[in-house]
Amino acid sequence: MLASREYHSMEEVRGALASRLSPVPLPSLFDRIEWYEALHRHCLAGTSPRIIQAVEGHAEVWMMLASPAPRQATALANWYSFRWAPLFLGEPDGETRVRLLDAAARQMMHGRAHVDLYPLEAPDELLAALRRTGWFAVARPMGGRHLLRVEGRSFADYWSGRPGRLRALVRRKGRADPFALSIHDMLSDALWADYVAVHESSWKEPEPAGGLALLREIAEREGAAGRLRLGFARRDGRAVAAQLWTVEGGAALIHKLNHDRALDARSPGTLLSHAMFAHAIDVDRVETIDYGTGDNAYKSDWMDVRLPLHRIDAFNPRFASAWLPAARTAISALVG
Repeated sequence: MLASREYHSMEEVRGALASRLSPVPLPSLFDRIEWYEALHRHCLAGTSPRIIQAVEGHAEVWMMLASPAPRQATALANWYSFRWAPLFLGEPDGETRVRLLDAAARQMMHGRAHVDLYPLEAPDELLAALRRTGWFAVARPMGGRHLLRVEGRSFADYWSGRPGRLRALVRRKGRADPFALSIHDMLSDALWADYVAVHESSWKEPEPAGGLALLREIAEREGAAGRLRLGFARRDGRAVAAQLWTVEGGAALIHKLNHDRALDARSPGTLLSHAMFAHAIDVDRVETIDYGTGDNAYKSDWMDVRLPLHRIDAFNPRFASAWLPAARTAISALVG
């Protein structure tokens, strides 16, 4: 029997997942309920959770959404999210996935004129479901993620294939060991104080509201699970560069980079990246390294693959207020 429903709080979702007879395997950070709880609590508290579930037998799909305004919904995601996608549980086959997505898409139509979903790696399956169920839906490429697929290489092999200018920079700036480099798999108050100090002197723009609190929660939880890799470059005992990575399921995720902009000429961030990549490849033996969303030019020096990301905008034709935005979005998609 196929059924769907909507939850309006993360507590309800957690209760629904906990009521399953067997544990739900959620091996990725961006699939787990803890991620969505923390993201909403720290960064999206001004929005109302709107979580869609469709169930058929032992198979389920979950659509983690939030409502920023009446008659609108958006993916429960922001700049810290490497990806967003419908979450399937119970290993449904292709036909079951179609039925589940259709049920979820129909459930989303209740009271909503517009839904936007980003960042999507593969939009086609969801886009088709939205169109089948009556939405006017458009998918557009919007940015990308940069990945390294290690493919069994050692760090030395990987490094030999990096651009010559990057290798020369590391060789030149690393002479005489100008910085003490360290990588930690557990968080302490002292390490977090160092991280915040580097962040405050970084070239990065100020952290959005709730950002540091979210990052600390991630670091604490992933550290307790043995998945944290918190790297520092220090000069005369003072932290001058910091990187927050996590490692899980053969993948290293680069969440945040910071360095003291007063030391740009000495490249502490680049030297720390060199050490972090070496550790991930030779010690953690990861299969991929993921630089997250954003097309920053420096990422292509370190990575081999750009994965395009997409945004879906879906408009409910039952609402006249959606007609003009739908037309504008269609035109925008056509002209690129």
